Amino acid sequence: MPYDTDPRLLRAFCAVAEELHFTRAAARLYVAQQALSRDIRRLERELGAALFVRSTRRVTLTADGERLLPYARRVLAAQDELAAAFRAAPERPLLVDVSVPIGTAHGVLEAARERVPDSCELVARFHSGLTGAAAEMAAGRLDVSFGRIAALPPAVRDGLDHQPVRLEPMAVLLRDDHPLAARPTVPLADLAGETLYTAAGNPQTVEWTDLAERLFAGRGIVAAEPFPEIEGSQEFVRVVRKRGWSVLASVEFMAVPGMVLRPLVDPVPLSPVSLVWRRGLRHPGLDALRAAARELAERHAWLALPGNAWWLPEADTRVMGVDG
Repeated sequence: MPYDTDPRLLRAFCAVAEELHFTRAAARLYVAQQALSRDIRRLERELGAALFVRSTRRVTLTADGERLLPYARRVLAAQDELAAAFRAAPERPLLVDVSVPIGTAHGVLEAARERVPDSCELVARFHSGLTGAAAEMAAGRLDVSFGRIAALPPAVRDGLDHQPVRLEPMAVLLRDDHPLAARPTVPLADLAGETLYTAAGNPQTVEWTDLAERLFAGRGIVAAEPFPEIEGSQEFVRVVRKRGWSVLASVEFMAVPGMVLRPLVDPVPLSPVSLVWRRGLRHPGLDALRAAARELAERHAWLALPGNAWWLPEADTRVMGVDG
């Protein structure tokens, strides 16, 4: 084992070992897949050992890879502890956008809070979308958010890192007296001719409106006319009920009195959710969020594709490391 192995190579190795997928590991480290593969080959040359068995469908650790993993984790943990020991001041609170106090983002935040000491504070913020949150991160007023990063402009994405968290099935929110409300699921074809609210007119949620437009294209589904940004869940409920809208949502959506949430099928449209943070950010709260997101994704198969037909824009399949 060389005495001067670059910790960057060990971070690349640990990412692939934990993801068992080069595309997802590259997305997690926010590097090109070719660069990640190059770092793994360099580490294998330095060690004189193959660390992974690669096939067209699977990546697995070799015996040497299994042997290296605990050592690599200890080295990286020691490096993080060294950096923490020489920080000039105690860690400031980490500001985390969870949009609303329910769903995937809030679940990850709560799980992360259980991982950190009381001295490490993770403070929730409630921006309505990743587009708006990205602007707040760029201005230094926010550290972490969740959402669909593929829709952000390249210049904005260049200042961010991300980790895929969930492929969240999409749903439709209907009045309880709507003809489709009695069904347990709603086929997309049955929404032809329907008008759905998609947050058009809200500059903070451009990524969601764009996803809806792509989903509706060629299916005869109409997006509601742009409407000013609706702030707060109570105001959202009031406006939706008053205007009689059906709403494009995800399966993790708040309860609305007088309305029912029905999953969409044939195909199942997926909303890609990533953990997103300012590039270069180092904070134990971020480490806890990333670990919690990985654990929840594995436990609940959040990144697994549905067994039946599914839909996701091509750009999002690349960003999320989806095969197929």
